[in-house]
Amino acid sequence: MKPKLFDTAKKAETCILVGLISDGIKESQVNEYLDELAFLAETAGAITDKRFTQKMRHANSVTFVGQGKLDEISIYVKSKEIDIAIFDEELSPSQLRNIEKALGCRILDRTNLILDIFAQRATSANAKVQVELAQCEYFLPRLTGLWTHLERQRGGIGLRGPGETEIETDRRVIRTKIANLKEQLKKINQQKSTQRKNRGVMMRIALVGYTNVGKSTIMNLISKSEVFAENKLFATLDTTVRKVVIENLPFLLSDTVGFIRKLPHGLVESFKSTLDEVREADLLLHVVDISHPNFEEQINVVQKTIEEIGAADKPLFLVFNKVDAFTYTQKDADDLTEMTKANFSLEDFKQMWIAKNENCVFISAKEKQNIEEFKKLVYDKIKEMYVIRYPHEHFLYEIHEE
Repeated sequence: MKPKLFDTAKKAETCILVGLISDGIKESQVNEYLDELAFLAETAGAITDKRFTQKMRHANSVTFVGQGKLDEISIYVKSKEIDIAIFDEELSPSQLRNIEKALGCRILDRTNLILDIFAQRATSANAKVQVELAQCEYFLPRLTGLWTHLERQRGGIGLRGPGETEIETDRRVIRTKIANLKEQLKKINQQKSTQRKNRGVMMRIALVGYTNVGKSTIMNLISKSEVFAENKLFATLDTTVRKVVIENLPFLLSDTVGFIRKLPHGLVESFKSTLDEVREADLLLHVVDISHPNFEEQINVVQKTIEEIGAADKPLFLVFNKVDAFTYTQKDADDLTEMTKANFSLEDFKQMWIAKNENCVFISAKEKQNIEEFKKLVYDKIKEMYVIRYPHEHFLYEIHEE
């Protein structure tokens, strides 16, 4: 039950992207969302051919977009022989069926696309079980839409019954598989919990952040390890834990799966054992890509996800990464138009964020800029927390230092 929607060994498939400019969402925001969707498609192995957007108060419950826009998309898809149409929202089973019938190509929504990327990226047995559970729960209510061969049998005497019986059989198979996968995950969660308890009294730090902000690069830099890092979304699925020593003070550093806007709820649930590293950490390092034009919204997405998984009470440092890639548009002296975020320099952002949050630092992990200050901040915070939690061990540690 893990369909390979993209095969990167073959010729890359072409896709179109579809987004909705609804109430409360600006056109510029939708364009940024489609930029991210295009990056997701590229990560999965597809090439974006064209984008379609429509202004509507809310999505059409039958076809997501209006009939006129659907006809326009259909003409384009058929004339260009597009392989896939990807929608930037989760589609209902009925919407999937209706759109597929109108366009005559494969239809994916944002959730399905993310699930496919996770399926490609999963390498350990743990991650594979977690992804497969999320996929099964996603496909269960959509089985009817997957049986496209039944469309050709409509009206055939003696054919409809067996077809529907086959769907019901598949539903039972998937429900049984979901139960088995949940049982496997329960055992995995217990094993992971035991592993965490056996790590002793060392303080634990978790790297969190939006996907592709440089968490794995930071992990490699300060732990001197070789965690897989790539300029693609969700390069890391399995949590990696390394022992790090700064100025003779050891602690455990974990690199976790990246968050993203509209992260499928099923993935959050199935990746519980992975996200427990965040819940049980003593300190969170929230890594932010300051070169991204919409980094403030990404911060909000991560903070909301941290709240959802029950880790909002954790001490947190903001680590603004990729200062080497930061760019801005400097205004001319005679330009009297209002300043926007695009006109803010790096110094402007530094002053703004340090003023409202003293627990932040600006670095470039790639170019190794300001890394010593970053390490010093981490060391000071960990030592402060260590003294409070283990006063006796700290006393012995001070004697050892002398």
